[in-house]
Order: sequence, then C-alpha cells, then structure tokens
Amino acid sequence: MRKLNLSILGAFFTLFALQAQQTEKYYTKHVEFPANATLEEKVDMAARLVPSKQQLAWQKTELTAFLHFGINTFTGREWGDGKEDEALFNPSELNTEQWVRTLKECGFKMVILTAKHHDGFCLWPTKTTKHSVASSPWKNGKGDVVAELKKACDKYGMKIGLYLSPWDRNASCYGDSPAYNKFFIEQLTELLTNYGEVNEVWFDGACGEGPNGKKQVYDWDTFYKTIKRLQPNAVMAIMGDDVRWVGNESGMGRDAEWSSTALAPGVYERSASVNKELGINAQSKDLGSRNILAKAKELFWYPSEVDVSIRPGWFYHASEDSQVKSLEKLTNIYFQSVGYNSVLLLNIPPDKRGLIHENDVQRLKEFAAYIKGTFADNKVLKGNLPWKASAGTSKIYTLKPGSNINTVLLQEDISKGQRIESFVIEVFSNNKWKEVANGKSVGYKRLARFPVCSASKLRITIKESRLAANIGNVGAYFAKPLSKEDESLKLSDVSQKNWKTMPSEAVAAIDANPKTFWKSKTLSPLVVDMGETINIKGFTYAPVSGEDKSGTIYTYQFYVSTDGENWTKCACSGEFSNIMHNPIPQFVRFSKEYAARYLKLVPISEIGNKQFFTISELGILNK
Repeated sequence: MRKLNLSILGAFFTLFALQAQQTEKYYTKHVEFPANATLEEKVDMAARLVPSKQQLAWQKTELTAFLHFGINTFTGREWGDGKEDEALFNPSELNTEQWVRTLKECGFKMVILTAKHHDGFCLWPTKTTKHSVASSPWKNGKGDVVAELKKACDKYGMKIGLYLSPWDRNASCYGDSPAYNKFFIEQLTELLTNYGEVNEVWFDGACGEGPNGKKQVYDWDTFYKTIKRLQPNAVMAIMGDDVRWVGNESGMGRDAEWSSTALAPGVYERSASVNKELGINAQSKDLGSRNILAKAKELFWYPSEVDVSIRPGWFYHASEDSQVKSLEKLTNIYFQSVGYNSVLLLNIPPDKRGLIHENDVQRLKEFAAYIKGTFADNKVLKGNLPWKASAGTSKIYTLKPGSNINTVLLQEDISKGQRIESFVIEVFSNNKWKEVANGKSVGYKRLARFPVCSASKLRITIKESRLAANIGNVGAYFAKPLSKEDESLKLSDVSQKNWKTMPSEAVAAIDANPKTFWKSKTLSPLVVDMGETINIKGFTYAPVSGEDKSGTIYTYQFYVSTDGENWTKCACSGEFSNIMHNPIPQFVRFSKEYAARYLKLVPISEIGNKQFFTISELGILNK
C-alpha cells in the first residue's frame, strides 16, 4: 500500500511540474512591455523571450560561408558602378560543386551567394535587366550561377542563402522609388520562386543616388511580405527582423552579445525613432543589459551574425593570394563570433576561374582540422545534463583524470530564453579552487579561454540571471596554442625614405609606419615628390585603424606628373568602396602604367562628409 501511495504521489508531482511548465508564458521573437512595467517585470518578461523555430535552426548552423562572386571578380573592384561590359564575366572553370564540397568538408552548414551586388549584375538570367549572365559569353549566355549553386547545395545537403543588393547602380529606374521597388520585387520573386527552398535572404541597407539624381526610398514592408509569402521558412538577415549585423566587418562579437535586444530591426518603420530614443545602433557595445531594459518599451529576439572576409577584400583579387588570414587569426575570429553567441559568416570569394582558390582551400582545411580536433575531446563528465541554475548558485563538474584545459564551453537552452547575465569559471588545481575566467552573457554558445592548467574539477557559478537559467551543456577542452603569424601588409613597392610631402607636415603619411597618421585641415590635395621618375602601376591608401574612422577618404582623384607642373589624371575608379565598414588598406591598380616623379591625391569626399581627411600610409605599386 505504501509503495502504491508513493507511486501516486510521484505521478501527482510529475503532473504538477508539467502543468507548471505549460503555464509558463513565452514570447516568440518580440515582446512589448506594459507602459507602467517596473524593471524587474521587464527582466522577467525578457527572460521568457524566445527565438522562432527558424531563428533557432539558423543559430545552430554556427558557420556560414559568404560567396562574393560577380562582375567585380573580373574587374578587380569591390563596388562596381553598373557600367561594366557584361562580356567581362566569363569564368573558365566554374564549379559550384567544388565550392560546396570544400565548405561542407570544412564544417560549414550554409552558403550565401551575392546573386546581385551594388553593380546590378545578376548571376541568374533575369527578365528584369540585360545586365546579367544572359548577356555574357559564359556558356553562350545560357548559364545560371544560382541554379548551379542550388543544385550543388542539394547534392551535398547544404543550406543556401541569397544576397540581393537593394542598391543597384545599373538600373535606370533606381531613384524613381515606385518603379524601382516594383523592379526589385520582380527580381526577388524570380529568386524565391524558381530555385526551390531558400534558407536565408540577405539585404544590406546600402542606398545611393540613382542615375537620375533621385534618392531611392525602399519599400521594406513589401519586400518583407514578399519573402514571407514565397519563402516562409527563410530567415531575413540584416535588413530583416530575424538576424542582425554585429556592427563591424572585423569578425568580432561582443563580450555581452544579447540575442534578446532592444535594437529595433531596420526593416520596421519605427526603427530609427526607437533606436534614437534609446541611444543605440548596430555598433553600440550594449544592446541588452538591464540599463537598456530600463529605458526600453519593447524587446526583440534579434541574434547577431558576424561577417568578415578570409582575405582583405570581399571579392577575389589575385594580388591578395598571399594575404589569406592566418590560422591563428581565423581561430580568434571563431572564438569571438561563434564563441560569443553569434553565427560566423565567413566570406570566401571564388576566383576568376570560378573556383575557390587553392590558398583559401588550404587555410579552410587547416581551420576545420583545428576546430574539430579541439572539440573532439570533452574533458567534462556528464556535462550535457540539464541544469536549472538560479542566480548565485554553482555546480561542480568532474573532469577526466589528468585533464589539461584552457577552454570552457557554456550553452543555454535558448528555446527557453537567454538568461545568464554574468558567470564565473573556476578550476580545482593543486588542492584549491582558482578562478580562470568570467564573463557576462552566454546565450546559445559561449567559449571562454584562459592559460592552460591541470585540473580535476570545474566549478561554474551563475552570478546574475534573469529568472533561472537553463544550462544545457558544459564542456572543457584543450585548444592547442597557435603562434602569431606576421600578416603585415607591404604597402609600397617603392621605398618612401627620400619622399617629401607638400604640405611638409604630412610626413606621417609616408613614414612607412602604419601606427602613425596625418590629419589634414581641409579637403586639399596631398602632393608627394618621390625624388626620381619611376613607372608606377597603382597606389595604396591605408586609412587610420581604430574605432574613430573620421577622416577616411571615400571618393578621390589621383594625378601624376614628371615636373610637378603638368599633371595627368590616372585611370582608376575614384572610389574606395565599402571602406566605411571595412576600413582596410586599399590597393588601387591603374588601367595602364604611368611615368611619375610627383603624386597628387585629391580627396573629393570623406565617409561622413567631413571637411578634412586622414592618411595612415600612402604607397606606390609598380609590380
């Protein structure tokens, strides 16, 4: 009888727990706070904000490859102007299976293709414009890169995403907002109708003056509805409400990377006013702390995607074949993106042949082997048992005998929200507890690194949490230390030792020291006397590194002279494309060679329309 009563009692408590779980209210993707809500009430509601099933599946991809490929691949530019001859697009060995097979073997779960970049050149035979593969000699105008990539993705079980640039420098209707929006929706409809399932649609918010001088106003609401209607399971990234841009292109997330954030998605009409009132933007260091919650009226599940290129540029340039990021650099990026509650979107640009270059393939294989090897041996015993952790509580985990560790993995069950606000990691070594790491948010995945130590036990303490945290996984690993490789760029093929500048105080711009820079007082030209006449094929401009990008040149003209009086304007693009978001050294190659003793860089505009400019280094290319 006693056993029966115990069975009934156990069943009662099980039923009670299930009912309690069912009555706990969750908010999917968005929550609006009551007008009179206290901070604690907001914290409670924030703890129960959860991702949609599409966002949860997206988060689990961890590694996505960006494939910047198009007319720029053949012109050597980063941003085309839309005036390119379609005949330039003619890859000799295009093989999308090589792309997808390589990426699959290296641990990537999805690829995103630049189906159309700012130049307006379409990688599918669209009915909307002649500026596409249909007008190129590739496959006699019968080719379709999107179709070939989709076929390869289906073969290898890879997800696919498509980037369709809203900014179109080729479309004559750009700037006539109603006409262009109709044009853009037609392109979007083709891509989302003719190629089967698409898993991610990627827009940036780039917007410029149209060919007619008019400012384009995008119809984001209709774009959004079109995607929802045609591909309801796809996540919408950047100018969407599923995935947000981390705020930089250096591959680094935040120490406190909140997926539950007060940052309103740019696709919403109210986003500008909401974000301005809160004093936040995509680059803000804090997007979800209690300080932000105190001011917020609503909260979004809006996780971070970290985009960065494996090379200095986003499109393939042969001059960058020796500048593929080192294994040490890629690993740091992984730990500070995937390991900071984000998805890493790593750009790997196919070359003119239509293949991922051998140097990139080799580095990707090294990277994949390192990540796989590091996380193959979890030193924690029973680390995957769920732990419901209240603030101030700790849990001790036993490690395998003889464990040497320098990395700890923490994961929350984000299907029940992101709740951890701060944590401490300790190891039991030499008969005492020692703190080795601490941090703020956790989310889907947090990787903490510290100096290698021998330990028998691991103690995790949740210092602060929004309600009880749902920890689903704890791991400890040994990540083999990697030596730093010299990635310094050679910014000039010609020694700058005897160069002189006009004005003379601009010497920091040619001192071969990228840590120094010169700041002008106006947008006046910088003239350099190289002291001798040489043949040059291009020049380099290095912007100032660091958070303050003010003074970075956007558009320019470049002149050369043999006597300092008669000047020749060099044939080059006149635009440092994408330099605002990717402020790296710019390598500009002329369409022909020039004899020159004197150089003149004329800044036309600065990225923020300021009336001064800065130069870290100016160099010359002659090889």
